[in-house]
Amino acid sequence: MKYIFGWVGILLIISCTQKPIATVSIDERVLIPLPQKVIPTENAFLIQESTTIYTDTDSEVFQISQAFKRQLARSSGMNLQVEEIQTNDLSNEDGIYFVLDTDSIQSHDEHYELTTTTERVELKSNTPKGLYRGMQTLVQLLPDEIVKSSVTDSIIWALPGVYISDSPEFEYRGAMLDVARHFFSVEDVKRYIDLISSYKLNTLHLHLADDQGWRIEIKSWPKLTGIGGSSEVGGGEGGFYTQEQYKAIVSYASERFITVIPEIDMPGHTNAALASYPELNCDGKAPKLYTGMRVGFSSLCVDKALTYTFIDDVIREVASMTPGNYIHIGGDESHSTEKDDYITFINKAQEIVKKHGKYTMGWEDIQSATLSDNTIIQHWTSAKNAISGARQGAKVVLSPAKRTYLDMKYTKETKLGLTWAGYVEVDSAYVWNPKLLLDSIPQSQILGIESPLWSETISTIDELEYLAFPRIIGHAELSWSSWDILDWNSYKERLQRHANRLQLNNVNYYASNKVFKDSTVPD
Repeated sequence: MKYIFGWVGILLIISCTQKPIATVSIDERVLIPLPQKVIPTENAFLIQESTTIYTDTDSEVFQISQAFKRQLARSSGMNLQVEEIQTNDLSNEDGIYFVLDTDSIQSHDEHYELTTTTERVELKSNTPKGLYRGMQTLVQLLPDEIVKSSVTDSIIWALPGVYISDSPEFEYRGAMLDVARHFFSVEDVKRYIDLISSYKLNTLHLHLADDQGWRIEIKSWPKLTGIGGSSEVGGGEGGFYTQEQYKAIVSYASERFITVIPEIDMPGHTNAALASYPELNCDGKAPKLYTGMRVGFSSLCVDKALTYTFIDDVIREVASMTPGNYIHIGGDESHSTEKDDYITFINKAQEIVKKHGKYTMGWEDIQSATLSDNTIIQHWTSAKNAISGARQGAKVVLSPAKRTYLDMKYTKETKLGLTWAGYVEVDSAYVWNPKLLLDSIPQSQILGIESPLWSETISTIDELEYLAFPRIIGHAELSWSSWDILDWNSYKERLQRHANRLQLNNVNYYASNKVFKDSTVPD
C-alpha cells in the first residue's frame, strides 16, 4: 500500500515497506549565483530526523557540516546526527556527505561537486573552502523556509535530484562597507557577512577611517578613537571597534571563508586623525571634527617624520590583527596634497605595509606612485588610471561606480543614496560584462568585482540592506558565473522567485518594478 501527498510541486510517496521517496524538480528551486554545470536527475533526497550527516575528520569540514546542521535545525526542528569519516571514505550508508576529495585534479580551490540521489547527498571538494561554497548551493536547493530562525511545520525538506559541478569565474568577489561615515555595530557587520556569504562572496573590505570618524582602536595612539571615533555624518555619536571586537569580526568572517581587508585611508580622508592629534598637521593645529559629506580637503603632513611613525604604528597594529595578505591604504581624492608630496607619501606607505608582512591595495589613484610587487588597485571611476596601474603590473579589482556603487540611488524617487555617478537600477547593476570593462588590460590581471557601500546617507542595518539588496546579488552572480551562461531575463525571473527567501530572511530589499511584478516600490 502506498500513500501519496503533494506540496507545491513536491510529491511524497510513502510505502509501508520502503523509505519515503520525494520527487521535486530542480525547477522548483532558485540558484543564485548560477552554477557552471547543472544536470537534473530523477528522485530527490528526503531529509528526515533519522538522516545522518557524514563529515570528513578535517576540523574545518566538520565545522561546515555543523553549520549546515544548525541551520537545518533552526528551521526544521530536526537535530541530525553527525558522524566523522576518513578522507575519501564514502561508505554505503544513506545520508549527507561532506567530503574532502584529495584525489581531485581540479585546480581551483573553490571548485565543488554536488550530487543528490534518493539514497544520498555527496558534496565534495579538494578544500574546505570549496565545500563551504557548495554548502551554500545545498541550502538553496532546500525550501525557502531554510533561512528562517524559527521552526516551520508542514514543510517537506527535500533536495532535488541533481549533479552540479561548479567553480568561480573570478578569484576576488567582494563587498565593501564604509563604517566611517556612519558607524555600524559588530552585530550589523556579522549580519552583512552572513548575507554576502550566502551568495559565495569571499572578501569584506572594511573602510575603517575617514574624515568623519576613526573606527579601529590603535593602542599606541588612543586619541584616534577617543576623539576621532566620537563623530559621524550628521553629528551622531559615532563609535569604534575595540581590537577584540575587530578580531571577532575577522574570525566570524573567516569561519565563512571570507577574508577581511581593512582600509585606513591616507593621506587624505584623514580629518578624524588630524583632529585627534594636532601634531600630524603641518601647522600643529587640530581641525574641528567633521560631520559633513564633502571630500578632498584633508591631508596628513607629508614632510613630518612623525607622520610616518604614525602610519607605521597604525599599520603594525592593524596588520597584526588581520590574517589576510592585504592592507588597503585608500589614496583617493587627496586633492589637498601636492602631487609630488602624494607620490612620496604613497611610496613610503607601501614600504611600511611591506615591512609588516602585507601587500598594498589602494584605489586606482595610487597608480601615480611606483607600485610595489603584488599591489592591487581598485578601479572606481578612471579607466585611464586603472590601466596605468595595471601596466605597472598591478592586479585590478573592478568597482565601477556607475555599476557597482551601492550607495547610488536606484531612481530619482529613492530617498536614500547619492547621485554623483548616476542612478543604478537593478538591471544596470547586472547588465555589463566585467571582462570587457577595461579591455586593454590582460584578463589575467583582472581579479574580480567588489561592491562598495559608502554610508553617507545610511545609519541602520535596514537602510544598509535596502541599498545593497538586490544589487549585490547580481554582482555576486557576475563574479561567480561565466558570462556565456548569464542572461538578464533568466536572472530577473530567478530574482523574482528569490524574493520569497529574502522576505523570510527579513532582508529589507528594494522591490524594483523592473524585476518584481506588481510591486509598489518603497521610498
